[in-house]
Amino acid sequence: MTAGRITKFLRENSVENPFRKAKMQWRCIFDKYDADRDGYISVKELDQLIESQDYERDIPSHVVRKIHALADKNHDGVLDFNEFVQMIQSSTLRPLFGNLMDSYVAMMVPQKSFQERQELTDKARYCPPPLGMVIISILEIVLYCCDKGLSRRPGGNGPISASLLYDPTRRYEAWRFVTYMLVHNGEFHLVVNLVVQLFLGITLEVVHRWWRVLLIYFAGVLAGSLVASICNPEVTLVGASGGVYAILTAHIASIIMNWKEMEYPFVQLLIFVIITVCDIGSAIYERHISPPSSSVSYTAHIAGAVAGLLMGINIVRNVKITHSENVIWWVSVILYVLLMGTTIVWHIAGGSYFPVQKD
Repeated sequence: MTAGRITKFLRENSVENPFRKAKMQWRCIFDKYDADRDGYISVKELDQLIESQDYERDIPSHVVRKIHALADKNHDGVLDFNEFVQMIQSSTLRPLFGNLMDSYVAMMVPQKSFQERQELTDKARYCPPPLGMVIISILEIVLYCCDKGLSRRPGGNGPISASLLYDPTRRYEAWRFVTYMLVHNGEFHLVVNLVVQLFLGITLEVVHRWWRVLLIYFAGVLAGSLVASICNPEVTLVGASGGVYAILTAHIASIIMNWKEMEYPFVQLLIFVIITVCDIGSAIYERHISPPSSSVSYTAHIAGAVAGLLMGINIVRNVKITHSENVIWWVSVILYVLLMGTTIVWHIAGGSYFPVQKD
């Protein structure tokens, strides 16, 4: 009789729970209401749990005791964790605790953000697989091996490298502003760039699609050669570092434009900023302070990073565009056009600034 009344009361006051419950979440709730930390929920603690919901004045104490007795399978007078979970998930008793889980989810993951985050996750596609960075990496490996095989000097660059690297005395060969990314100065240089662009590039492609990532990558490569040519007009340029740094800061752009939809965005942002700053700082130190000075063009790194950030803000997927993000988008567009336009005009009009061109 009493059990029938309880069932009727619970059905009339049921609240649909839209989320599947994870065991770890129930553990958090169990521990929260296990006030004396003895590993069990007593009748008094169950009463406090129910009073924390919307039913505090509707369920009398004898009904609470009956609920407790129904859930207490081994009749020891208390509920252990397994009995507690079975009570929550019981088709009869679960509706009573619907608000409990709703409140927990709302506290940990606001429903609006949860839906938007789920939408961002749903955009990830693995078929067709992200092949943009893979194809570029394979091309770089093949060209490096062929170039070494054709080289007449042990450890030196071959004819492929000579045709593709950025040479300030052959600026009229415009393809060199991009193709320098395909040749590298040694195995270590090649491996480092491959590892970074594969690990970071593929993860970016999964969510934002390969063509977006390639646009960002080539934007970083082009910006790196243009800026390095202006800052160090006598230096030749090889390697994909400009594109690699663009991929790195594109992750930062993705975090900025999807701040509310990502898990722990501040931590992710901090990690990528620290990696970028430390690596650029290391290149600056090796170039100007550490003897012997390195020939690494850190200006290409910085330019690639800036281009990747600005271009990334322009074209990475944004689950929900807010007013502030729209402002950031327009600022990045204007800055990118101004900076790239300035470097291109400088190269076209500043003939006397650069080395004399070879025939």
